[in-house]
Amino acid sequence: MEKIKVIIADDSDFVRDGMKIILDVDDEFRVLGCASNGKEAIEIAEKEAPDVFLMDIQMPLMDGIDATAEIVRRGLGKVLILTTFDDDELVARALAAGAKGYLIKNHTPDHLKQMIKSVYNGTGVMEENILASLTVANASKQEISTGNIGFDASKYTERELDIIKAVADGLSNKEISEKLFLSEGTVKNYITSILSKENLSHRTALAVYYLTGKK
Repeated sequence: MEKIKVIIADDSDFVRDGMKIILDVDDEFRVLGCASNGKEAIEIAEKEAPDVFLMDIQMPLMDGIDATAEIVRRGLGKVLILTTFDDDELVARALAAGAKGYLIKNHTPDHLKQMIKSVYNGTGVMEENILASLTVANASKQEISTGNIGFDASKYTERELDIIKAVADGLSNKEISEKLFLSEGTVKNYITSILSKENLSHRTALAVYYLTGKK
């Protein structure tokens, strides 16, 4: 079985070392290297061929947002953002830069591994607590805004909006199909069409766009 190759970028020695230990003892993963900032992570990626970056947001020299944008632009790998509970706005910016999802730093080892696998397999991943915060923040913006905050619902049918709202709620294709009484194939086709319409690369970006009005 081919191992998932990972680069860990965080300015905390404790966080880097902890995640490296967790992944090193599992035969499904291979840690290519650890970096204390985004610049170092990119330099490692230029020499190796990572599948997934575990990327902190706030780091010296080059932060996780700028690093994510550069990684995505150059096709160096997929990015899973590491975040704390008070990073909502930064998370939205990182996802807009092309990150495939985000992971709360107080994760369990099994949760960390599952999130990496999901990103590796092309599934955007969202932490429920951060998603809830983004939803509340978006609701507040809508209450005080007198104009369009970015998401244009008029482009969509009622069914498409149901799909978008379900994605923003963090539901899987299977869960959406059960909720809306559609086949999983139909749900997948809807999501593919919506992503194409908005020129978005993955469902996490769609959720952020719906919740914050930002691409």
